[in-house]
Amino acid sequence: MSMDVGSKNVKSDINVTPLVDVVLVLLIIFMVITPMLQRGKPVVLPDARHVSALKSGGDPILVSITADGKIWIDKEEVALDQLSIELPIQMQIMPGAPVLVKGDKSVEYRKIREMILEISKTHLMGVSLAASEIKEKG
Repeated sequence: MSMDVGSKNVKSDINVTPLVDVVLVLLIIFMVITPMLQRGKPVVLPDARHVSALKSGGDPILVSITADGKIWIDKEEVALDQLSIELPIQMQIMPGAPVLVKGDKSVEYRKIREMILEISKTHLMGVSLAASEIKEKG
């Protein structure tokens, strides 16, 4: 009685085809979702050496001023004089959310200051300015 348990040459190749399929599906998913993650209007933020994170939790309400001087709450354009009316509406939708001001670095500071003064009319607590952190080389 002899039993052939198996051949002495064991083949241990990895089947790469399912791995490639999974990686391609993940790549496609990330390519579709990544543009949706950016909120607000795209602006070129000014650089800063020390940038602190938002202390309060939750997604912030983004108030942006683009290079052409237009003001946006998330992706909705708002006139400067309507900002103090629209911002409390957003605060009712997202209670307790911090307000984050994103100003393009090509915009004159005078326009950003006017926007912040208009926001201050709403008596909101905790308005933060967004900036890009300068990475130290080393």
